[in-house]
Amino acid sequence: MSFNRTTIALTLAGLFCSACSSTSVPSSDRKQQNSNAIVGTSTPFASEAVYFVVTDRFVDGDPSNNHVDQGGEYPTWQLPLEGPEGKKAYVGYMGGDLQGILNNADYIKEMGFTAVWMTPVHDNPDYAFNGDEPITYGGAFKDGGKTGYHGYWATNFYKADEHLVSDNLSVSDYTAKMRQHGLKSVFDIVANHGTPSFTMEKDLPGYGEIYDMDGNLVADHQNLAPEDLDPENNPLHSFFHNYPDLVKLSNLDDENPAVRDYLINSYLYWISQGADAFRIDTIRHVPHAFWREASDRIRAQNPDFFMFGEAFDYEANNIAQHTLPKNGGVSVLDFPMQKAMVNVFEKPLESDFADLQKVLHLTHGPYSNPYELTTFYDNHDMARINATDEGFINAHNWLFTVRGIPVVYMGSEIGFMRGTAEHAGNRNYVGQERLDQAKTHPIQQALTKIANVRKNTVALQRGVQVNLELNGHRAAFYRVVDTKDAKQTALVLLNKGNVAESFDINDFMQSGEWKEQLSGQTQTVKQGDALTATVEPNGVQVWVREGKVSNSELLAQIKYQLARQ
Repeated sequence: MSFNRTTIALTLAGLFCSACSSTSVPSSDRKQQNSNAIVGTSTPFASEAVYFVVTDRFVDGDPSNNHVDQGGEYPTWQLPLEGPEGKKAYVGYMGGDLQGILNNADYIKEMGFTAVWMTPVHDNPDYAFNGDEPITYGGAFKDGGKTGYHGYWATNFYKADEHLVSDNLSVSDYTAKMRQHGLKSVFDIVANHGTPSFTMEKDLPGYGEIYDMDGNLVADHQNLAPEDLDPENNPLHSFFHNYPDLVKLSNLDDENPAVRDYLINSYLYWISQGADAFRIDTIRHVPHAFWREASDRIRAQNPDFFMFGEAFDYEANNIAQHTLPKNGGVSVLDFPMQKAMVNVFEKPLESDFADLQKVLHLTHGPYSNPYELTTFYDNHDMARINATDEGFINAHNWLFTVRGIPVVYMGSEIGFMRGTAEHAGNRNYVGQERLDQAKTHPIQQALTKIANVRKNTVALQRGVQVNLELNGHRAAFYRVVDTKDAKQTALVLLNKGNVAESFDINDFMQSGEWKEQLSGQTQTVKQGDALTATVEPNGVQVWVREGKVSNSELLAQIKYQLARQ
């Protein structure tokens, strides 16, 4: 993974960049600096497709760890929020655990995913939070009455929560067994905050507290407002800033060397337990200097380790700053793409593919490498996409063929709770029964087809993207890779309309045999001829030609794009 122009440029015809000297740039990319390869990115993680689960809300694989009686007068089990017409959302634990993910490893793999991102495994408080204003159905930015079922309220950054592990399944056991199923594990990490820490009617155990690996208390907010903390004189306050940041969460002092060591060493610990990559929560609430130090320390031991952050911001210029080597070289979730995808695929018959072209940033963009962005259309922190089955199918056809690393939120393969926000059902429990029935769902069936095409087509994973047409209901583009390990051109044709579309592709066309990856159909294209195809409504075709790039105009276009990346 490099977050430097040298990764994507991968020099053509003498094009060369020697700008990368940061220890935050993985070794795999430094090795490619002198190559003449054509490739969007050489980072190993670019080959992955990620299935994202809120672990507690996925599947209950081990009822013995549910702890339904936990919390006493502040219980933690279920805690429904009542909405209109009998609708419910939940702010308590629902039983999902690591065993539930593992039980469905083959289901996830067969869909075409190669990695599972799970919400944090950290130990969270054993009580519902009794401070702040109570959360209500459909509400936001209130924590009263909620629990840490999601994992983002850590009391011990080194300890797994008792709701997630089992007597016979530790975190390291889980990651090892997932690898046996061909799945990598993406861990969710936090640096900005601990638990909700003040406004409690009485100080509950766990809240405002942080413990070390050995279980020793190292920090305690003591239910005090941030401005009442005394970090200079009270050692238990020194982990916190004395000013607020997000709601009532403790604001960790990222400038304190002891805090930095505590957090970064916890990240290294979870790598030792089998983490293959990190998703970083609230990355923009922590200064770049922290992430540069964290990246340098992590990659000193794990040179190609991939990380992507959540910077909830729709301005590409803002989130791109995290991707620069000087700031740690951390990829980000592609929020500008997410917004555009919602606009296009919620109403595919009324929208224009051209709106997606604007956010690709294939040239003159702000990112160190747009091919390393993680792409998605919704998640657990926003309203799920409110699309028809056809809208989901079109979204997946785009997501798994366009540049970037695709991420799909649990349940989206069946349109689960479509259109619902966080406290209106977005995070409701999926459950085994729904997954057992999912294979008959048209969204799941179409997703499985295109995700497995990407899984088996290196050009879709890391190839340079050259657009031919993005207009109305039609899209056509190439993905091109030419390295010592793979030489392949993929031609992607998309139709999000409700009538068939005919394509005659002349631009940059290369002679030879082309094979369509979903149907197995082949075409032999002679020099000067076009590739012709008819794409069904809400359909996709991926035509692949093996071998070196032979079209000089295509080579020139690739060189142009890479030079201006």
